[in-house]
Amino acid sequence: MDTAADITAMRRAIALAARGLGSTSPNPVVGCVITDAAGAVVGEGFHQRAGGPHAEVHALRAAGDRARGGTAHVTLEPCNHTGRTGPCAQALLDAGISRVVYAVGDPNPQATGGGDTLRAAGVQVEQGLLADEAEAGNAAWLTSVRLGRPYVLWKYAATLDGRIAAADRTSRWITSPEARADVHRLRAEADAVLVGSGTARTDDPQLGVRGIDGATQPLRVVVDTNATAVKAGARVLDATAPTLIAVADDAPVGHLPEAAVLRLPRAVTGPGLDLDALLEALHTRGVRSVLLEGGPTLAGAFVAAGKVDKVVGYLAPVLLGAGPAALADAGISTISQALRLDVTETAAIGPDLRVTAVPAAPAPARKGN
Repeated sequence: MDTAADITAMRRAIALAARGLGSTSPNPVVGCVITDAAGAVVGEGFHQRAGGPHAEVHALRAAGDRARGGTAHVTLEPCNHTGRTGPCAQALLDAGISRVVYAVGDPNPQATGGGDTLRAAGVQVEQGLLADEAEAGNAAWLTSVRLGRPYVLWKYAATLDGRIAAADRTSRWITSPEARADVHRLRAEADAVLVGSGTARTDDPQLGVRGIDGATQPLRVVVDTNATAVKAGARVLDATAPTLIAVADDAPVGHLPEAAVLRLPRAVTGPGLDLDALLEALHTRGVRSVLLEGGPTLAGAFVAAGKVDKVVGYLAPVLLGAGPAALADAGISTISQALRLDVTETAAIGPDLRVTAVPAAPAPARKGN
């Protein structure tokens, strides 16, 4: 039975797992806390990078002999397969762990079954403690396994009346330095940062992470369908991080570095590229989370395609009354088609407000009378 100490340990494991965001793909983020037979914490760990030791191994190393007879609290079911590292279920058995509490079952068919292996060896195994919190922290990887595509977080910054620029297209700076710094945190937690041709043409963004020590630079991706927005010498082509310029199959790309070009089919309907093909190409490259930064046209295409998993909006206490909106045409023509969201968090970031929301679950069908 889960105790208050178990809850405390699992919540700490979830916090530890978050430290791996942006550096573990294509693997999940995982945290582990080990308590001894008396309930004292004797080891902690988290998965730090793909190919490196898993969270359980880090925690077991820290615990040493004190792990014997203790409990391992893990955010994800211990793996049961040998890849670049050995199976964590066996590592727990070898260390003499007598009880394992994990939050979320592993949906990866190659790795699942650790819980059953532990039970078969006489270990007490419990599942589901703080499962919702652990799921939220590992949403990108879980989405990639379940849907076969990267998790997409759409971030935008706008005035309180929803404008991302003034009528004359000036936009620097709508939000505060604090909000802009927080965006770099989102970049550091993502595997890829994605913008459209309008943003590339107007802002010449560099798209790297700044101001965060030790951050893994995300893959930079520009959707430039006709290969006209990204010019030779563009900041996104510098040496800070790898870059892909997604272009149509028939676009001329002689001005771009060959290694940076990603050719994709055009969308069957409407302008732009086939978003399913884009996400599949990124997923194949190990990308499990995408930060969609702009602009409104590309965001509208993702919303229309049902490919937005989370929205983070930075709202500045500013009014413009005119200018481009944060979201362009998303294929929504009437209120009944609106994408309804559930707000999961609001936070003051300097003078601005950060609102985090996810698509609302469909309402249950009404039963007939």
